[in-house]
Amino acid sequence: MAALTPILASERSAAKLLDMKPSDFRALVDNGVLPKPAEFGGFERWDVEQLRAIASGDLANGAGVIEW
Repeated sequence: MAALTPILASERSAAKLLDMKPSDFRALVDNGVLPKPAEFGGFERWDVEQLRAIASGDLANGAGVIEW
């Protein structure tokens, strides 16, 4: 069976995807550098594809000002 690719990530998983401590990840979110999470049934989750686009620079290319 093929491994599943997550579409949403918890704070800890999202930080791990970006190779940083959860506290550093949260600081970037709180400072508006990274987007705030979506809430699903009381759980905060980040869109993995959005995080990939931010990390690669694809989200910012030609986007002008980005507001989260």
